Formats: sequence, C-alpha cells, structure tokens
Amino acid sequence: MDADALTDARRAEWERLDELSRASLDGAGVDELIVRYRAASADLADLKTSVGDSPQGAYLSTILIRSRLRLTGASDNVLTVFLRFFTLQLPAALYRLRWTTLVIAVVFLAIAFGTAFWISSDPELVATLGPPDMLQQYADESFTGYYTENPAAEFMGMVWFNNAWLAMQCVMFGVTGVWPVFTMINNAISVGQAGGIMIAHGQGEVMLLYILPHGLLELTCLFVAAAAGLHLFWSWVAPGQRTRGESLAAQGRALATVAIGLIFALCLAGLVEGFVTGWSLPWPIKIGIGAAALAVFLIYMLVVGRRASQRGESGDLVEYEAGTPRLLAG
Repeated sequence: MDADALTDARRAEWERLDELSRASLDGAGVDELIVRYRAASADLADLKTSVGDSPQGAYLSTILIRSRLRLTGASDNVLTVFLRFFTLQLPAALYRLRWTTLVIAVVFLAIAFGTAFWISSDPELVATLGPPDMLQQYADESFTGYYTENPAAEFMGMVWFNNAWLAMQCVMFGVTGVWPVFTMINNAISVGQAGGIMIAHGQGEVMLLYILPHGLLELTCLFVAAAAGLHLFWSWVAPGQRTRGESLAAQGRALATVAIGLIFALCLAGLVEGFVTGWSLPWPIKIGIGAAALAVFLIYMLVVGRRASQRGESGDLVEYEAGTPRLLAG
C-alpha cells in the first residue's frame, strides 16, 4: 500500500474527524464521530501493517487519540480534583455521618462518665486498679507529665499517628460491624477508668482541663471514623436496590474520603495536643483554642457539607473515576 496515496484519498475524512473531536456535538455529531473514528482506526491499521511507522501514521494517531479522549472523557487536572475533594466530596461525606456521629458521641460520653463516677464512688474498685502509691503518683504526676515528657513536635507526631491509625481502623474494619463498636467502648472505658482514678484522688478538674483543649476535636474525629465504619457495615446489610457488592463499593469509595480527611483534622488536633495542652498558658485560652478548632471542623462538616449535599454530592467519586454504574429500573 502507498501511504501517500492513502493519505491523499482519506485526508478529507481524517480532517473531518479532527474537526469533530474539537467541536461541540449533538447526537448526530456523536454518531458521526464514532463512525469516522472506526474508519480512521482501520486506516491506521492498514498503514501499520503495510509500511510500519510513518509520518502519515503518526499524524493519524494524533487525531485518533484526541477523538478517543472525546469519546471516553479525560480526567480533570490535579488542581480541579483537589478542589472538588475538599469543597464537595469530603464535606458531603462528612455531612452524611452527622446523626450517627452524634449518637456515638452521646453513648461514648455516657459510658466514660458512668465508668468514672462508678469507680470513683467505690474505694474498693479503685484499689483493684493498682497499688495506692502508684495510683497517687498517676493522679499527681504521671497524667499531666504525659503531655510534657517529650518534645512538643515529637509528641504531636506520636499522637497524630496513633489517632490517625485508630481512625483508619474504624473505617477499614467497619465492614465487620464489630470493630468500631469495640474500639469506641474500649476507649470510653479507658477514659472512664482514668477519670475514676483522678476523681478519687481529687484531680478530676485537672483531668478535664488537660483533655478539653485537644480532646474536643480529637474525640469528634474518632466518633466520625466510627460512624463511617458503621455506615460501611450497613451498606452491605441493607443495600437497597443495589447488589451488596455495588452498595459496598459505592460506600467504600465515599467513606474512604472521610478517612483521608480525618488525617488532616487529626493533624490539627495533634498540633493542639502537642503545642497547646502542655503549654503554660491560661486554661481559658487553651480551651478556647481547642473549641475554635472544633468549631472549624463542625462548620466544615455541617455548613459546607450541607451545601455540597444539596448540590447532589454524596462523597463518592465522579463517574469518570468510579466507572459507569449499572442502571436500575424503578
């Protein structure tokens, strides 16, 4: 086959395909684009078979690549994806978890406070937790010393990693339905136990002051992570019209955004814990900083999230990223 002869014979058709790949198309235009794309693909195959690599083949390949992108779509640039994630997908996914998060917070606090007051009200229970001198040292020195015994930056990194890992576990293993519940109950009892020791030794107020600055945001993030895990579990228990696999995949994609977002929120909580909680600042300022950090998170979750949800966002990937879903009737 003569490559130049084929090019001369097909040039008008290739130029028309190139024109269609750049234009705004109606239904008829899309049909024409598909027909001409197939014909040009056959021409390129003939060129490759007969003459191998050639300038004519390279020219036609460029047109076909542009046409293929027009048919299949192209991913957005990194900045667009970044902005969509933080302004639409993440806040929408967080907003969906608001009521479950509230329920988990109420149950967690009820268990923690109930455990603390139950232990502190019974000296025999307190005695089962360790020798009296060790418990006294914990209440007087160890609890508060925990926040200052390491350099602030190192301590911040340590608590950030630990809390982020805990949040990730709640989301990833939430499909079991057991792990988030176990994690929250275990942590609530641990907090309540520490509180019981501190209250029994007259240091309950100290514990509250040391927990509030960072704990407001930190605990909220963990409640959100547990809520995400339970939503993931429920997606395959009650999938609705979808198959269990489709429901789990959609929820998994949406709630993975929550896990990523919580890493940033827990970084902020870690900064407060590392650089504010142990500082020699007045307690109203420390607690005010913690409350401000929580307020920023809640505004993002509830206000920005509500707006994103009203625009139809669920936190899931866009169709190009997730793949076209199976259509359902009804």
